[in-house]
Amino acid sequence: MAISKFKAGCLGVLERVRRTRRPVLITKFGKPIAQVVPPPPAPRPSRWLGDMAGTGRILGDIVSPASDEQDWDALR
Repeated sequence: MAISKFKAGCLGVLERVRRTRRPVLITKFGKPIAQVVPPPPAPRPSRWLGDMAGTGRILGDIVSPASDEQDWDALR
């Protein structure tokens, strides 16, 4: 593709490369000067369950009630 055509329709060319996953060679006076290639696919994690394991912290008592038992209407 001539550089003048690329310059005129750059966003369209980039979208075409993204969609088709095929590179485009850019030329100037018939000589290659650049190549637009799609990025490699994003790596997918091998597992997603448990990815956050070990990242949390427990602050305080998690077993006792958050408020005093005297404040609970259901216990009266």
